[in-house]
Amino acid sequence: MDTFWDYLWYTILVFAFVAYLIILFQILTDLFRDHTVSGIAKAAWVICLVIFPYLTALVYLVARGKGMAERAQHAQAEAKQAADDYIRQVAGKSPAEQIADAKALLDSGTIDAAEFAQLKAHALGHNGSGAGNAGPGSVDRGNLAAR
Repeated sequence: MDTFWDYLWYTILVFAFVAYLIILFQILTDLFRDHTVSGIAKAAWVICLVIFPYLTALVYLVARGKGMAERAQHAQAEAKQAADDYIRQVAGKSPAEQIADAKALLDSGTIDAAEFAQLKAHALGHNGSGAGNAGPGSVDRGNLAAR
């Protein structure tokens, strides 16, 4: 029958193994993210991580730990920039930019004043029918009685 100390020892072993796995995946991610390390050096680190796991992980963290944080921060900044660029691309132009483009077309004579007004109304989100074109601060008094 197992004693309390056996359970405590198993708990410590499981904790150490899980901690090693977390550190291992962090090291592998950092190792393959770093483009300054040659392929041979990367292979040597991986082989050492398999043969001498805890010792190699400790040596890697001591030798390259500061660079790990810098590379992770750089990768995060690149991912944020890519996401921001994608959002800007998908979102399209702002209403002010659409109106400025329409004004440039009007000034160049490509469109007339009626088409400019239509493009401006579309950019501002108005449907052009005259109904429901109340400004953002106005109240539609006719609908208040129906509520």
